[in-house]
Parts: sequence; C-alpha cells; structure tokens
Amino acid sequence: MITATYQEDLFRDKVALVSGGTSGIGAAIGNALAELGASVTVTGATPAEAEDAHERASFWVEHAAALDVRNGAAVTAFLAGFASLDILVNCAGIIRRGEEHDPRVFAEVVDVNLTGTMRLCAGARPLLAKSKGCIVNTASVLANFGGALVPGYSASKGGVAQLTKSLAIAYAAEQIRVNAIAPGWITTPLTQALRDDPARSDAILSRTPFGRWGTPDDVAGAAIFLCSPAASFITGTILAVDGGYTAA
Repeated sequence: MITATYQEDLFRDKVALVSGGTSGIGAAIGNALAELGASVTVTGATPAEAEDAHERASFWVEHAAALDVRNGAAVTAFLAGFASLDILVNCAGIIRRGEEHDPRVFAEVVDVNLTGTMRLCAGARPLLAKSKGCIVNTASVLANFGGALVPGYSASKGGVAQLTKSLAIAYAAEQIRVNAIAPGWITTPLTQALRDDPARSDAILSRTPFGRWGTPDDVAGAAIFLCSPAASFITGTILAVDGGYTAA
C-alpha cells in the first residue's frame, strides 16, 4: 500500500488529473493519489472506459470522464472545468504492435502518445503556474531502444522524454516541475500479447535483473515520489521503473 511509505494526507487539498487513468498504470497512479488525500479526476478515451472504471471495486478516485487527447478543443474545454490544478499525470497512450509501419497508424500513435501529452501540458500550464504544480509524463524504456514492431510507439516515447526535458526548462520560471516515468515491462493490457508469448516473455525476464514483470503499483510509487515535496528540486528527469532492464 502507498500509505505504508507516504503520509496518508500527503496530497490533502491537492487537485490531480490523470489522463489515461481508467486502467493500467494510470489507474494505479490515480488510486495512489486518491489514497494520499488528493481530489483526483481520471480520463479514458471513451465514455465506456470511464463507466467501466467507476464499476470496479478497486477504483477509488472521485471522478472519471471521457477525454480524447487528440482533440485540442476538447482538451481546452475539459481543463476549463478546473478551478485549480496541482498535479497533471499524462498516461494516455496506445500501441498498435505490428501495424505501426503504416504511416497512418504511426501518425495516430504519435498523436495520442506524444501530441496528446503536449496538448494537456500546454492547456494545464496556466493552472499549474498558479499552484506551482507539477507534471509527470509517461515515457518508456523504448525511449532508449528501438522496437521493430512498434516504431510509432518507440518514436512517441522518445519524443515524450525529450518533450519532458524541454518543458522542464520552459516551465521552470513558473515553478512548474516536469518529469517523466519510464516504465519497463509492466503487467498492463498493453503488454498482454507479450506476456502470452512464452518466448517473448522469457526473453524479457532473462534480461530483467529482478526476474519478474513489474506491476502498475510499482510504477505508481515512482510517480508519487515525483509529485511529492521530496522531489521539489527535481525537474527534467526521466525515471526508469524497469527492474534494472535498462542497466542490463
């Protein structure tokens, strides 16, 4: 449990938004923020995703809503509904394994994963400047490695890493911290196909020093750290959460 490490009221009176927070890593981060006292809104790409999240017993946050991060007008309108914002976590992402060599699919993946992240960062900037808040983006270990089946995903995550560094510099004068988590091989719907393939899974685990797949909660702990006062002098950092995979 997150409260075993952090004070239960760490984010009391804080307002947080987690895009892509209806499942996987985003859901774990949303739950962790709520567990520590924040008022949390998570988004999914469709109303069905938001409704499904509300129906899960393990869903603890206050609000779930639909938001298509590809739609700039929708992002602007959505953020206009916030009177204040302290924390933005960008987890909205897609992968189209085996299809991304098609330029149209490539562009769709980049639009969600990279440009969608930028839309939310830019839109939330005025609110975060008022609160001297923070942003946590979601990169990937594939920001450092190529992915033969996922050129769009790999390119987008490399872009998120560089975007994070650039915005950290650009937003520093407003005391907005911008960091990113770089998950390794985590048990989420996006990795189900890999976990179902014994050869691929074995190859991943054989390179991972910890010898296991990570969990969304593993990543949530790192994100909470980057949102917390303990990281008050940390900005522009890409924090690997990969069981040692990158180092191996």
